[in-house]
Amino acid sequence: MQILLGLAVGIALGALARQLGGTEENPNWLTETLTIVGTTFVTLLKTLVPPLIFLAVVASIANLRELGNAARLVGQTLIWFAITALVSVVIGIVLALVTRPGEHSSVSEKAAQAPDASGSWLDFLTGLVPTNFLGLAGSAGEGGEISFGFNALQIVVMAIAVGIAALKVGHEAEPFLAFARSALAIVQKVLWWVILLAPIGTAGLIGRAVATYGWDTMGSLGIFVLTIYLGLALVLFALYPAILLAHGLSVKQWFSGAWPAIQLAFVSRSSLGTMPLTQRVTERNLGVPSGYASFAIPFGATTKMDGCAAIYPAVAAIFVAQFFDLQLGLTDYLLIVVVSVLGSAATAGLTGALVMLTLTLSTLGLPLEGVGLLLAVDPIVDMGRTAVNVAGQTLVPTVVSHREGILDRGLYEAERGELPYADESVTQAEADGREPATEREVQGATA
Repeated sequence: MQILLGLAVGIALGALARQLGGTEENPNWLTETLTIVGTTFVTLLKTLVPPLIFLAVVASIANLRELGNAARLVGQTLIWFAITALVSVVIGIVLALVTRPGEHSSVSEKAAQAPDASGSWLDFLTGLVPTNFLGLAGSAGEGGEISFGFNALQIVVMAIAVGIAALKVGHEAEPFLAFARSALAIVQKVLWWVILLAPIGTAGLIGRAVATYGWDTMGSLGIFVLTIYLGLALVLFALYPAILLAHGLSVKQWFSGAWPAIQLAFVSRSSLGTMPLTQRVTERNLGVPSGYASFAIPFGATTKMDGCAAIYPAVAAIFVAQFFDLQLGLTDYLLIVVVSVLGSAATAGLTGALVMLTLTLSTLGLPLEGVGLLLAVDPIVDMGRTAVNVAGQTLVPTVVSHREGILDRGLYEAERGELPYADESVTQAEADGREPATEREVQGATA
């Protein structure tokens, strides 16, 4: 409720900021304030991503091994990543052929512009190899300022290597594993403090979006935007519930459990920024074992993108073909499917919808200048794309855990309270190997 209130306040402040005037290059004071608040919140979340991934994966390697079916879990995860991506891209293709957004657009050909870089099928192989111990990278700006970034996939690779090495070392590595578990608990506590700022961050993020972009830019690409959101809605509210029902899982419980991460993804437009919360709700609301979630969520945050890597590139590629009056054959549509199912893994080191779009266009031989036609509405559609990405990242581990018999149905079916995830006293007892506290014990401890 607090985040929904922040969403409403952000829309109101964004509308007010839009009335105050200013431009994207020279914003007014209110727009600039909203920008600082929103970006600071996402930056705080992203700051916790590298240590969270590394410590969580290292600390959970032993637990994942104890499950006895680690290899099968990884295989099932990849299979369900592919299944959901396959259905999603088919939905996108069908919708684009029905609505024909490229023929119902008033966007000018002058907006056509090729991007500076495009996605490559070699990105996955190069992205797997860490450039340094933690996959961190620095770059210098035009003004001489230094900025740092990270490659989440490389961090996962390093963490898996270190975790396996610790197991091979044996008893001598126990102090290190104990330190990793202790440090992880500290990082998670700091993460909770940051999550408490979510209502304020939400107001800043959505307020900046309304003030900067508004809805004026949708005019020339309205059919394209509607097609994208219709496809995203079908995936989120039809495909995912159908998968849950086929496995006998409550759709309501999944939505209520995953919703904090989904709505944060919508306003933040960042799967990696949302990843800490995604992992928390997947473990504590949906009942996925932490040993498995610590692998599946970071890996999914870089490769599981039904919004950015399935719906969007399919609709966008057909839009470009229709706009330039180029005919696509059956082979081209099959290529779109292949790129969408395999492409998100191929571009895992360079996540982003534009990377996937350029990979799709180059594979089909379509003009890369078509990317420039869609940039005006990219921030608007990116909100929905990211929300569906994160939803899929919680769905697959839940389904796989259920199929493998390791899903905690008690947590999955628990009554949702006011907190964004289940009471910590219950899950901590399970982590310690004790019986979960009864409702009376929890109430007594709270008192």
